[in-house]
Amino acid sequence: MKEIKRIVLSGGGTGGHIYPALALYRTIQQKYPNVECLYIGTEKGLESTIVPKAGLNFKSIEIQGLKRSLSLDNFKSLWLMLTSTSKAKKILKDFKPDVVVGTGGYVCAPVLYAASKLNIPTLIHEQNSVAGVTNKFLSRSVDVIATCFPEVEKDFSKFADKVRYTGNPRGQEVIQSQADPEILRTQFELDPTKATVLVFGGSRGAPAINQAALEAMKLWQAIDYQIIVATGEIHYQEFIDQLKANSQQIPANIKVVPYIENMPAVFQAIDLVICRSGATTLTELTALGLPSILIPSPFVTNNHQEHNALSLVNNGAAKMIKQNELTAEHLVKQVNAIITNAEKLSAMKESALELGIRDASDRIINELEAII
Repeated sequence: MKEIKRIVLSGGGTGGHIYPALALYRTIQQKYPNVECLYIGTEKGLESTIVPKAGLNFKSIEIQGLKRSLSLDNFKSLWLMLTSTSKAKKILKDFKPDVVVGTGGYVCAPVLYAASKLNIPTLIHEQNSVAGVTNKFLSRSVDVIATCFPEVEKDFSKFADKVRYTGNPRGQEVIQSQADPEILRTQFELDPTKATVLVFGGSRGAPAINQAALEAMKLWQAIDYQIIVATGEIHYQEFIDQLKANSQQIPANIKVVPYIENMPAVFQAIDLVICRSGATTLTELTALGLPSILIPSPFVTNNHQEHNALSLVNNGAAKMIKQNELTAEHLVKQVNAIITNAEKLSAMKESALELGIRDASDRIINELEAII
């Protein structure tokens, strides 16, 4: 086993690819304080702002995905793959990493492919229950395929000897976040002794979930529990304006906010979550043992959010409402059936905890040390 002195991370496009990479880096840094890290992404992806803010060195390459239909853009994509692989090789030769880790997104294709051609040890991390096209492409070339859902292993069946069930680094990070028993009172002016439900649609919000919550306001006025609705910053004013247009006041037991900065701390203070079923969110919920009502986004590749949700539903950790079946009445009925039933809530919590992997970064680090 060799220590990790220099590492390249790559992953981009969405927070679901970036945050696991950053969580992994922070754990590596705890074990190897002198580790040097370089992050390779694109200028257009969220990583170009998130990664430098996190204090990591960042370099960019240009890459784009292939269209599913015949398109001139695909010729550009292939050309960019060639040129970006060449640029990635140069960056890797200059930096001389011990290992290269890819956490998803198109940018990983040239970076991890270049690393494999340079005989640098490589690991890809697949967060979802359905493998992404980039990770499928790279599975032949890399040394290790780290997964978060047992269901995804069938997508890598040709390379089963490379697959390791590690979980998502965000799960390990979220359980280390500081709990604050007074956060409901200080941040939301709610009663910390009451059962509390959180409704959110991801960092940017989800209009369909917001609309259901908006229409549920009247039904939630006379309940014994509390509700926090995080609309997403770009949808907040519209939500408030719609309430005013309907001559509605926000009940005292409901708090509407645009965004929650410290979500892991808030998660630890609530009893039930209503949200999308992105891989990183589900990792955090299972690590903490949080029951959930999942509303998968229908606008994602290969319908992977529904497959993610089913992994929890089939194990008793969550309930699912498909977006085309989402109404205020159906949502409130589902919430009431769980939050007012202590036995059911407890059983869902136990099931979520059983699914949670709380040492994912440690598992991945062990794999990296083994291939260096």
